[in-house]
Amino acid sequence: MSTLSHPADLDAFSQSYREARAKFLDAAAAAGLAVQSEPHPLPGADGEPLAIDVVRDGAPGAERVLLLSSGCHGVEGYCGSGVQVALLRDAGFRAALHASGVALVHVHAINPFGFSHTRRATHENVDLNRNFHDFSRPLPRNPAYAALHPLLLPARWPPGWGNRLAIAGLILRKGLRTLQQAVSGGQYEYADGLFFGGTAPAWSNQALRRILRREGARARRIGWIDLHTGLGKQGACERGFAGRADDDAAYARAQAWWGGAGATPISRFGQGDSVSAALSGLMWGAVYDECPQAEVTAIAMEFGTEPLLTVLHALRGEQWLWNHREGGVRPEQAAALRRALREAFYTDTPQWKAAVLAQAREAVEQGVLGLSQCS
Repeated sequence: MSTLSHPADLDAFSQSYREARAKFLDAAAAAGLAVQSEPHPLPGADGEPLAIDVVRDGAPGAERVLLLSSGCHGVEGYCGSGVQVALLRDAGFRAALHASGVALVHVHAINPFGFSHTRRATHENVDLNRNFHDFSRPLPRNPAYAALHPLLLPARWPPGWGNRLAIAGLILRKGLRTLQQAVSGGQYEYADGLFFGGTAPAWSNQALRRILRREGARARRIGWIDLHTGLGKQGACERGFAGRADDDAAYARAQAWWGGAGATPISRFGQGDSVSAALSGLMWGAVYDECPQAEVTAIAMEFGTEPLLTVLHALRGEQWLWNHREGGVRPEQAAALRRALREAFYTDTPQWKAAVLAQAREAVEQGVLGLSQCS
């Protein structure tokens, strides 16, 4: 597939979910592509309708399918939506895609509520990427989070110096990596807490499974690129393996497609130098359940924004706001907390957007090439 040659389309990015959805739908219409939507039961922050919107660019019966998904973590959808809109607008890319025989399926705003309301979590306060469990089985325990929960979410915001010193002391004693694992690894006991994995499948979980069954039913081979932000050096991207830990063949394919000469090796979450902690209940597991006939090769792309402690502080503040949303929080304080969360997951500069587009486009082209060359 030829390399995209036109300048980065920074106008593909948006300033709100409403704008992002409109651009996505308009780009699909201009490309002559149908949209299938999963309407969300609740309204957006401005009363607008919410939905997961799906566009298939390629043959309905294609046996090789590449999924490109955005907005699993709501507010992270600013990044992924921009990538999807830019690709839908690119006639040269789309012509090369059609010649490859691979169908590209855009899954836009998997967590539309979080995207619109400037949340990372869903309307159930669920971290969707910790929610894909078999809930008939016992859920993982995270005693390290349980010990931290009162410290992370104090009764008042902003936290006082005692709270800040306690967290600083914890980092000095045990290290920032230990704190990251305890907080972000996922927890299933505190429904008002951070990184809550839920006790049942969230609405977005169920909707995504319907989408996977429909779009992947005829596929023999499925690639998946899931777009995320919030970890790592600003503008840099980690490509993390999104597959079963014991599937060495899938890891080898991912490495061959996305981690070849001149590229950063594909990481495994929670291992080595990965920017991510070890996680449970990950979203990509659903493709194995819903498309058992297909060979799966998947990665998550994690684009860096702000330092880890800045991101964590923004998450704590927004979670405090959510927990006190009926308690008379001052409008200016609520706006400041939402703004801080958005800035933690979306760097609204031309340089960052250009870096995101260049790296995401490269990965999509590599995924299409990898699928097209499979025997």
